Amino acid sequence: MSHRVTKTDAEWRAELAPQQYAVLREAATERPWTGELLDEHRAGLYTCGACGAELFRSGTKFDSGCGWPSFYESVRPEAVELIEDTSLGMVRTEVRCAACGSHLGHVFPDGFGTPTGDRYCMNSIALSFQPDEGAAEA
Repeated sequence: MSHRVTKTDAEWRAELAPQQYAVLREAATERPWTGELLDEHRAGLYTCGACGAELFRSGTKFDSGCGWPSFYESVRPEAVELIEDTSLGMVRTEVRCAACGSHLGHVFPDGFGTPTGDRYCMNSIALSFQPDEGAAEA
């Protein structure tokens, strides 16, 4: 897939905080239970922390108990790229922002009880949250 947002490594480093850069551009993982968006329950839109592309709606977020924000589907199938990840001696499916190629997390087929059966396990630091106008706690 060709990404719409293309920046040099130096540009990404200048725009992102060091921990954001490590996750979004180097596929690091934030520690579980530490992300600011884990307990976000307002209605709204989750966007890419690097480029602002729309990724997930709050209505698809669920508590999976894994320590990272979890969603059962993206806003549109083409909003994310799914890539086989064989690091750490296992086969997983990496999720990247389709607009800029930034690492967001992984998707697993264990979202039991969700409409899709998927669990998009995302790093909080890889996302930004925009509450809906007048959004209240769900």
